Amino acid sequence: MATRYWVVSLPVQGSASAVWNNLQDQISKHSFDTPIYRFNIPNLRVGTLDSLLSLSDDLLKSNNFMEGVSHKIRRQIEELERISGVESSALTVDGVPVDSYLTRFVWDEAKYPTMSPLREIVDSIHGQVAKIEDDLKVRVAEYNTVRSQLNAINRKQSGSLAVRDLSNLVKPEDIITSEHLVTLLAVVPKYSQKDWLSSYETLTNYVVPRSSKLLFEDNEYALYTVTLFGRVADNFRTSARERGFQIRDFEYSPEAQESRKQELEKLVQDQESLRSSLLLWCYTSYGEVFTSWMHFCAVRIFAESILRYGLPPSFLASVLAPSAKGEKKVRSILEGLCDSTNSTFWKTEDEVGGGIAGLAGDTDAHPYVSFTINLV
Repeated sequence: MATRYWVVSLPVQGSASAVWNNLQDQISKHSFDTPIYRFNIPNLRVGTLDSLLSLSDDLLKSNNFMEGVSHKIRRQIEELERISGVESSALTVDGVPVDSYLTRFVWDEAKYPTMSPLREIVDSIHGQVAKIEDDLKVRVAEYNTVRSQLNAINRKQSGSLAVRDLSNLVKPEDIITSEHLVTLLAVVPKYSQKDWLSSYETLTNYVVPRSSKLLFEDNEYALYTVTLFGRVADNFRTSARERGFQIRDFEYSPEAQESRKQELEKLVQDQESLRSSLLLWCYTSYGEVFTSWMHFCAVRIFAESILRYGLPPSFLASVLAPSAKGEKKVRSILEGLCDSTNSTFWKTEDEVGGGIAGLAGDTDAHPYVSFTINLV
């Protein structure tokens, strides 16, 4: 599938069919690998010259906005498919591949009545795409919030012993709690384990001898228990800190542990549900944005053709997908099908050392209307 298309219109002096046949003939002879399609534009309402000029000023900005939203949704789809392990498939518009929708474009009269003013149609299209973009922001924010909460919990469960949640490392039998005795949890640097084992009993009075037990090790630290009288716990903490040992605050609670487990399970379920619904929404919304964008392109090619070639509307609109190496040849063919007296006037500065900018802010000036659609 091509990802870059040109939408062009050529002036018609006599028969549009004759221009189309001539264009097909020239392409097949000189650039046979360039796909070419008719871009069927309905008879839209022209309005006044002032309204067309005013509309022309906004066309490039509106096109960039719609293209940007379509790319944003496409990138979101690609990310969600990658995370979900879903095999990427071609994006569609109502079941039709996007490239087929573009190359076989049919105007939706029911959605965009052709008798409506062009400005009204463009504003309607822009509003629909803007609403979808706003909805996307809300849905992505909701999904990212749950994802961040889950990541924070996972970091606590997989980080170093200095910061991670200890509840799944400590068993009930590891903790002694009585009227007088308490069990503390010490995080000891791995290189200081011998120092800990030789000194913990003397860090303060009333430490139960040989009460320290290794529970867990990671790459940096070891987790030990130590049992002592509750009344000296604060003194022990201070002395341990001075020796480079960290006493972690911990209270064993089966209820709290079960609550954290349920919270984690719920967040996992919420993330899966939000990811699935967001992906389905993106599939649908991409189709809606692409449909709106192509109708906008039809309005754009119509308005720019009127401003370029005058009234009554007499032009041939088409879609081409030239290869990178064939672009210069296709440009030459298109220029050859225009009025030769205007060709020099519309050449780019690189070609003639001067010139004027194209309509609607296009950077490349040609003797025919042309703009590019980037699908990715």
